Amino acid sequence: MGLRRKSRELALQFFYGHDFQVRSCDAQAVAIELEEFITNFDTKKKSVPYATQIIEGLCAHIQEIDDLLVKHAQNWRIERMSVVDRNVLRIAAYEMLYSDDVPAQVAINEALEIAKRYSTPDAVAFVNGILDALQEKITS
Repeated sequence: MGLRRKSRELALQFFYGHDFQVRSCDAQAVAIELEEFITNFDTKKKSVPYATQIIEGLCAHIQEIDDLLVKHAQNWRIERMSVVDRNVLRIAAYEMLYSDDVPAQVAINEALEIAKRYSTPDAVAFVNGILDALQEKITS
């Protein structure tokens, strides 16, 4: 497994706890929460910098990303999505929109692999459908 995959998985694990605890995406609060997370959980230190970039970037753009996901997830509100699926989608959308060094197709493929590992069998089709629609909007 590549370093960036580990970073994405670390970000997913962070956001899983973040969502369940209904924490703020305020930059200072996220920095404290991230420091606690890294200290208290077994993390691969090399994966932390990119995970931090994803976490901070996603938090900075969370409303815009959620709005785009809802727009492309027909008849799904963000809070109705499973915590894992919602955050896999958010991470991929963040990379597609804000990471110039990550091609959209790579972000989608990584999201699908992570969904296979951490979510239900139906999640892969769900995640793929939404991210394909988002990619189509971005490239058009």
